[in-house]
Amino acid sequence: MKLFRILFIVLLCSGWIHGAAASDTRTLAQTVLDGLEDQYAGRSFSAEFKQTSILTALDISETASGKAWFSHPGKMKWQYLAPERHDIITNGQTLWIFRPDEDQVMIGDAAPFFASGAGGAFLSDISKIRDNFSVSVTETTDQWVELQLDAPPENTDIQSIRIQVNRTDFQIQTVTTVNTAKDITRFELSDIQFQDMPDHWFEFEIPSGTHIIDMN
Repeated sequence: MKLFRILFIVLLCSGWIHGAAASDTRTLAQTVLDGLEDQYAGRSFSAEFKQTSILTALDISETASGKAWFSHPGKMKWQYLAPERHDIITNGQTLWIFRPDEDQVMIGDAAPFFASGAGGAFLSDISKIRDNFSVSVTETTDQWVELQLDAPPENTDIQSIRIQVNRTDFQIQTVTTVNTAKDITRFELSDIQFQDMPDHWFEFEIPSGTHIIDMN
């Protein structure tokens, strides 16, 4: 009987500790989300980026780098400088993909490409994280916290996003997206600068003689 009581107490304490740890994790996730929103919500910023893309089914890995600009709500400009120059620009409604070396621009509706959070779209409106994803903590160190954003089942593009956030200033260090085909895209962000940006930065004037491709 005494052994039974001891086992019961051990199990009870184990359950309490597990519950307390889960509660602490949820609290940490909320704290980081609050910090992200205070830092990014409604603010424009730029960042240098390094991108690694993995096509899982084909076991192909590609790298790229450049600079990106983001402005609320839904405005982005990704300027790829290596391995080849191309720009991805959206004002929140229209999407332009410009390849200057090919004298080609692709034009389409931005919503199908970015509405689900693909292409780092959530970076232009951090406040949508709470509405569009289930958030949990996956890893922590003294320097950063990694959040996992799980998309709902009806999202046919993005499965999950992981963001590594600095504990001190709540700046985003890395973003890793996994789509429903298990392809992985990882962005390493650096030199983040918060600054006002005019709307025309997120418009694109098509150069004369450029071949236009309609994506709609």
